Amino acid sequence: MAIRQGDEAPKFSLQAGTGEQVDSALLSGQPFVIYFYPKDHTSGCTIETRQFGALLEEFSSAGARVFGCSTGDVAAKADFASSCGAPDLPLLADPDHQVAEAFGAWQMRRGAEGGAMRVARTTYLVGADGVVLRVWEAVDPDGHAAEVLEAVRSLSDRAAS
Repeated sequence: MAIRQGDEAPKFSLQAGTGEQVDSALLSGQPFVIYFYPKDHTSGCTIETRQFGALLEEFSSAGARVFGCSTGDVAAKADFASSCGAPDLPLLADPDHQVAEAFGAWQMRRGAEGGAMRVARTTYLVGADGVVLRVWEAVDPDGHAAEVLEAVRSLSDRAAS
């Protein structure tokens, strides 16, 4: 079942290619973005990861952490982030797709016969209280990071008002 706006975000603990162990319980009190992408080193995923990486400092300035997540191991995540020019962007290794499943991003591949499943391109903005504030599904990777940054900035603007 897919997580929707207003739902509590699933708890998770995964290792990032940066070497960091990311535990959602430790993110309490700070908004975060987790974007799920289908596969390392593919064109759309590369565009999306490069753009999130390029905006990493701006997300941080707006008070939010950003994480990418897909199947594969930690070494693959480190290699992919580096190849995208985003070595500081924590890409989470979800080899058994348990976190993708918990969020509802583990889905039937479009047009696939025989039940082929994959991580679907889906992004979640989670508030400081652990509640999902926004969900983007089937996103166009080009420009998506900037769109998510604007949503994060609007949180800061509301909090300042």
